[in-house]
Amino acid sequence: MTTGKIVIAIALVVLTLGFLVLVFVGGIVGFAFYQIGHSQAAVTARDFLKSNQRLKQEIGEVKDFGSFVTGNVSGHNDSGEATLNFKVIGELKTVTASVGLVFRSGSVWRVVSASYVSDSGQTVNLLDPYDTRMLVPLMVG
Repeated sequence: MTTGKIVIAIALVVLTLGFLVLVFVGGIVGFAFYQIGHSQAAVTARDFLKSNQRLKQEIGEVKDFGSFVTGNVSGHNDSGEATLNFKVIGELKTVTASVGLVFRSGSVWRVVSASYVSDSGQTVNLLDPYDTRMLVPLMVG
């Protein structure tokens, strides 16, 4: 075997291994995005955003959400926390929203904070912390 053929063989092995690592890592990242986007926390957050009157005033009725949900969901024993970021597509415009959620003692996810970034770059709160009606957990069917 000539030196040129050996170099080509080694390059092919390295490229193949690199491709396999890329596919493996891509699969893990894709699975993580899927899990976050389809979690009960994400469902609760989407329901909250769809029904929020303040958001509707700014962007119109919520028509859809972007393909990717970013953020984190963590659970410890019988409690958990999540901060999720959504692209919210409304009748009038599209904004980026962030929703914070918690659950305690195995109960349902509850929205504890929510906001979106306006066209001017300002963060607009969607949840009044003094509104006691929002302290009741959101029930998702």
